[in-house]
Amino acid sequence: MSPLSNAATRDIETVIHPYTNLATHREVGPTVVDHGKGIYIWDSEGKQYIEGLSGLWCTSLGYGNEELIETATAQMRKMSYTHIFGGKSHDPAIELAEKLKEIAPVPMSKVFFTCSGSEANDTQVKLVWYYNNALGRPKKKKIISRLQGYHGVTIASASLTGLPANHRDFDLPIPNILHTDCPHHYRNAEPGETEEEFATRLADNLEKMIQDEDPDTVAAFIAEPIMGAGGVIIPPATYFEKIQAVLAKYDILFIDDEVICGFGRTGNMWGAETFNMKPSTISTAKAITSAYMPVGAVLIPEDIYQAMLDESRKIGTFGHGFTYSGHPVGAAVAVKTIEIYQRDNIIGHTKEVSKTFEARMTRLADHPLVGEARAKGMIGAVELVADKATKRPFDASQMVPAKVVAFAQEEGLIVRNVLDNVALCPPLIITDEELNTLFDRLETALNRAEAWVSGENLRAA
Repeated sequence: MSPLSNAATRDIETVIHPYTNLATHREVGPTVVDHGKGIYIWDSEGKQYIEGLSGLWCTSLGYGNEELIETATAQMRKMSYTHIFGGKSHDPAIELAEKLKEIAPVPMSKVFFTCSGSEANDTQVKLVWYYNNALGRPKKKKIISRLQGYHGVTIASASLTGLPANHRDFDLPIPNILHTDCPHHYRNAEPGETEEEFATRLADNLEKMIQDEDPDTVAAFIAEPIMGAGGVIIPPATYFEKIQAVLAKYDILFIDDEVICGFGRTGNMWGAETFNMKPSTISTAKAITSAYMPVGAVLIPEDIYQAMLDESRKIGTFGHGFTYSGHPVGAAVAVKTIEIYQRDNIIGHTKEVSKTFEARMTRLADHPLVGEARAKGMIGAVELVADKATKRPFDASQMVPAKVVAFAQEEGLIVRNVLDNVALCPPLIITDEELNTLFDRLETALNRAEAWVSGENLRAA
């Protein structure tokens, strides 16, 4: 092992890294990223990488966009910070709220600003409870999420998240949070079950859960259009149609978590448009500023807003908000980001390059390590298996997906392993030529991993 750089040593002694094996990190140290431009980043040693996950599913316009930099700089000079507590406001927050209402996939009345998707989904939980208290339904408080869903890491949003590592030894989930089936046809369908039959079974299971819990106690259902950190799970045909019918039957709110899917990722402005979802409320963040500033938002319909008004009259205030809610620099950058998406037809570009993305993903299904290759728009994953015929995964202790990611990094490609999957989510500005280079590097990494798996005899049951 080569000696750690000065920056790496300083990092080890000072920084706690999210989603990292902290013990292993002390031995191997960090990759220190120095700068970025377009779809590329460079580390402190000068090595270039294609950023194949847009950072954390978020840098849709790539790195070093001068318009966003200039917008932030100009806003900092004009008004570097002001808040929106106590009835104060400013033009960037007003303009961003107007723009979000204008482009929302369903009619929305108001916008509440946060700094992240976690805060947005935490706010969703509080609003669901607040809303039902306002309506005199104090028992209607349970929220149903899904296994492998990802909704954040605050106490409430981590409870919504359906991944064991987010709960274990954190004493989560909190009460009133339930988890229903993960809609992954490849992994969870019964033999011979079509996507439509699988979707019917999952909707029936959801209805049974609601009935068993008592519909008068179930308030909301939350879902990502495509599940991101749970493995890039694309819903089966007719899934949301059938789920929404169940929710409507029992007067249950539908929370649409667009934190990853929003702003063009699936080939439409919203994942809800791609999958014909009609949500009650929407959470968004990440690509709202192409990750140049930490901004999130909750889009709220008129009926929930009216309930908030009633509670505010009763209590004397709406007792929720963050110091940086509607931060003027973040809001200005978000407005400019949305302007670029629309002006430069980023969604049209995404539809075009996604043809290459989806075709190259489909080709990976033939690789000996890959059980399933899935993609929609510009997000996808390969699921790694020890046995393609039986779909048997590798033992988690073998860390095969992590090995693929390490090989990819050596080849100049940043991707991420999530559970048994290697995920891709490149900047939306990527070209066909750059996509082909990305996939060439990924294929090389998979081939190197296959040679390693065979050499170590890791397929032995």
